[in-house]
Amino acid sequence: MIGLIADSHDNLEAIGRAVDYLNRESVDLVIHAGDLISPFTAPEFGKLEMKFEAIFGNNDGERDGLRKAYSHLTELSDFKSLRFDGLRIAVIHGHEPEILECVVESGRYDLVVTGHTHKRKFSDSGTVTVNPGELCGYLSGERTLALLDTDTMKCEFVSL
Repeated sequence: MIGLIADSHDNLEAIGRAVDYLNRESVDLVIHAGDLISPFTAPEFGKLEMKFEAIFGNNDGERDGLRKAYSHLTELSDFKSLRFDGLRIAVIHGHEPEILECVVESGRYDLVVTGHTHKRKFSDSGTVTVNPGELCGYLSGERTLALLDTDTMKCEFVSL
């Protein structure tokens, strides 16, 4: 089981709730699809009891500070290509729709994890694409994440 989050935007309360939930659910991996925003969020994500992967989003301006703060958790970059549980996974924030579309349509990945729109979305066009929505809850008023079963590729959206 993979926990998917995006767009946490410094909301420490929401991050704390997500970390507690994901630890209780005993997921095997957590993927954050960008917009962490500030280095002070790293200690909260550091409380995760499983592997953590994350990328930059378009609002992550303090990149050097983020790289340093997250260096013990993950290596931050604009894009990640991962292998997990037999799956080929791409992680891309999605603020450049044409690039996101190319990644999804490339056929190189079983799963593409994205964010940016703050809207949860699941699609399967041969490549499963998941946007877990916004963890921060700032735009929609709803704090969401997603759980993906890597055996069935079924996705459950969770409101916190």
